[in-house]
Amino acid sequence: MRDRLIFGGLFALGFAILGASWLNIAGANADTQVPADHAGPVMVIEVAGEANGTMRVALRDDLAPQHVERIVTLAERGDYDGVVFHRVIDGFMAQTGDVANGREGGNPRAWGTGGSDLPNLPAEFSAQSFERGVVGMARSQHPDSANSQFFIMFAPAPHLNGQYTVVGQLMDGYDVLDAIKRGTGGNGEVVGEPDRMARVTIE
Repeated sequence: MRDRLIFGGLFALGFAILGASWLNIAGANADTQVPADHAGPVMVIEVAGEANGTMRVALRDDLAPQHVERIVTLAERGDYDGVVFHRVIDGFMAQTGDVANGREGGNPRAWGTGGSDLPNLPAEFSAQSFERGVVGMARSQHPDSANSQFFIMFAPAPHLNGQYTVVGQLMDGYDVLDAIKRGTGGNGEVVGEPDRMARVTIE
């Protein structure tokens, strides 16, 4: 619970400070492009709920090899299947990936409090900026605490640059991303039935 509150608090603080500027520039920024020479794995997320469709993420093993390896491992084990988008802040990001406590049908009060049965990862910060469609790893206050949770940006968030590990970039499915059910609870927590990752695979 402490990790969840710390992470949520950091995001809430940043959102309060920069929210207005994000909302102003979000529409002006085209979808960020995946590097033309990308040859790494691609994560395919089948979303169900208010948003229905498929998102494909180019995983950046050139930037964060250990984090990408973790995502691939969890996806191939089926651990991400059925995990909900538990925190979704309009104009900011959609967070998911709590494979321990974040499955549909579980206790909503526990969503976002867990990771996986694998150890936490050392930070792999890079110069890649957090633009629309960038995928980053969620963590608690300690830089080396990322595990399984990740978030996808609705809009640029420059205050995250160099503070969170970038693991990927959305290739397609921006319409699905934009349709994910927004949170109305504290720190963007989704109330009621959240959207979920029905199935996650690796290409």
